[in-house]
Amino acid sequence: MTRVSRRSFGAGLLTAGLVGKAALAQETPRRGGTLVATLGGGEPQACYVPSGGGPSPTFSSSKLLERLASRRMDGEFQGELAEAWKPAADFKSYTVRIRKGVKFHDGHDMTTADVVYSIDEIWKKHATAAALTDFAGVAAPDTDTVVVSFNKPVPEFFFSSLLCSPANYILPKHVYAGSDPLTNPANDAPIGTGPWTFKQWVRGSHFEYARNEGYWRRDTPYLDRLIIRYVRDPAGRAAALEAGDIHIGVSNPVPLPDIKRLAATGKFVATPKGYEEAVWSTTLECNLRNPVFAKHEVRQAMFFAVDRSLIARTVYYGYAQPGTGPIFSPNKEYFAADTFKTAFDPKKAAALLDAAGYPKKAGGKRFKLNLVAAGWLPENAKIGALVEQGLEDIGVDVTLTVPDRSTSIRRIYTDYDFDLAISNQANPSEPVPATTQYFTSDGIRKGVPFRNASGFHTDEVDALVEKIKVETDPGQRKALVAEFQKIVTRECPNLPLVEIESLTVASTRVQNHSNDPNFLAASWHDLWLAS
Repeated sequence: MTRVSRRSFGAGLLTAGLVGKAALAQETPRRGGTLVATLGGGEPQACYVPSGGGPSPTFSSSKLLERLASRRMDGEFQGELAEAWKPAADFKSYTVRIRKGVKFHDGHDMTTADVVYSIDEIWKKHATAAALTDFAGVAAPDTDTVVVSFNKPVPEFFFSSLLCSPANYILPKHVYAGSDPLTNPANDAPIGTGPWTFKQWVRGSHFEYARNEGYWRRDTPYLDRLIIRYVRDPAGRAAALEAGDIHIGVSNPVPLPDIKRLAATGKFVATPKGYEEAVWSTTLECNLRNPVFAKHEVRQAMFFAVDRSLIARTVYYGYAQPGTGPIFSPNKEYFAADTFKTAFDPKKAAALLDAAGYPKKAGGKRFKLNLVAAGWLPENAKIGALVEQGLEDIGVDVTLTVPDRSTSIRRIYTDYDFDLAISNQANPSEPVPATTQYFTSDGIRKGVPFRNASGFHTDEVDALVEKIKVETDPGQRKALVAEFQKIVTRECPNLPLVEIESLTVASTRVQNHSNDPNFLAASWHDLWLAS
C-alpha cells in the first residue's frame, strides 16, 4: 500500500518546539463527559451537504455519517463500513465486502442496498461526480458484497482513496430514496451509522450529539456527548478555550499569535498532526470569462505581482510557505518541483502585461479587476489587501470586496461574479478529482462550491487527466501527474498563494486527538477527557 507523506514546514510549531506539554494519559480511557469542539471557520449551510460543501459541513457530518474506508496515520488504507476490497484482474471492477451488524441511528440495518444507493445516487451524481466519469454501475450480488464497475481500468490507489473521500458517506436508502438529496430534511439532522447521534442544532450557536449506544465499535465512543460550537470571532474562540468552555479546536481555530501563548501556559497542546491528508492552501483564481485573462501571460502576471513570502510571514506568522503549484509540496507521492515558477517579480509582471497588449494608459492604469476575498477565513481579507496592493503597484485598478460565507459561495461558485478570487482548498494525496477538478471541464459545476470556478479547461488537460484516471502503473501515473503540474502552472488559472500549516489546539485534558491524517473529517469515536 502507498503511504501518506508526513508534512514538514521549516517554521512550524514542531520545529519551534512549542507544542505545549500534553497531559499524562491514563492507562485506560476514561468514560463519560462532554467534549466541546470548534473549528477555524463558520457555521455550515447544512449539517450534511451531499456535494461536499467545504470543511464546515464535513466537520459536522463526519461524526454522524461514515465512509467505507479510512487512512491510518501510517498511510495504510483500512476498512470502516467495508471490511475489505479487491480489484479484478483488469482493474475494471472492485468487489467490496460490507461489514455486517451495523445499524443506522433509527434502528434500521445497514445493508448492501444502502451502499448501492449511496454510490449510484449520491457519489455519482453529487459527492464525487468528477471522479466517477468512467463509472459503469454498482450491484450487490449477495448480502455481503458490492461490485463497483467501471468502463476503464481504475488504479487501486484511486479507488481506495475514493472509499476514503470525506464526501462519500453511506446514507440510509429508506430516508433518501425518492427525494431530492440536496434538499432532504435529513441533511439538517443526519441519520447515519457513526458513533454520535444527532440531538439538536441551535442555529448560530452549536450542534449537540449524543453517544450512539448501538455503535458497531462496541466499546466506543467513550464520551457521553459531543458539542460543536460556533464562535464567529477567532479571538472569542481563544477566550473560550482559556475559560474551559471549549476543549479543542481544529483548522487554526484561534489567531495565530495566540497559539504560542496558549501552548506556553502548559494547559494546551498545539500540533500540525492530523492534516496529512488535508493540506490547506489559499489560492488566487482568475476568471477566464473575463476576456482580459484570455492570454496566459496575463494570468502569470497576476502571480508575479504578489509577494507570497510576505503573506506567509505577516498574515500567517510563519505558519505557511509560498505555494508553487496545484499539488502541494508535502505530497511526496505526486509533488513535482520542476514546474513553471511565478516568484515575486513586479518588473516581470509589468513586462508580461505590456507584451500582452495591456500597457499603462493615461493615469497609470492598465485595466480594472473585481477582487473577491472569500469571507470564510479571516486571513483572506488581509491577503486580499496585499494582493490589491501588489496589483495596484503594476497598474491594475482593483476593487476588493470581502463577502460573508454564503455570499462568497454564491459570487464565486454560482454567479461567477468576480475577476480574481481569493479562496481556499484542501487536497489529499490522490490528485483525482480533488486537485484536477479545478482545471478540467468536468469540474465546472455551477452552484457547487470548491470546484473549477475559473472556467479554465483545455482538450490537452482534459485528455491528460483521463490518462491519469486509468493508469494503473504507479510510476507511469506519477509521470503523468508531473506533466499535469507543468501545464497548469504555466497556464496559471488557479494557483496557491501559500500552503498553510493547519493546527489543532486542544486542552491537555483531551486525549487521543490528532490521530487521523484528516482529523477534521474523522469520526472522533476514540477521543476522551482526562480527569
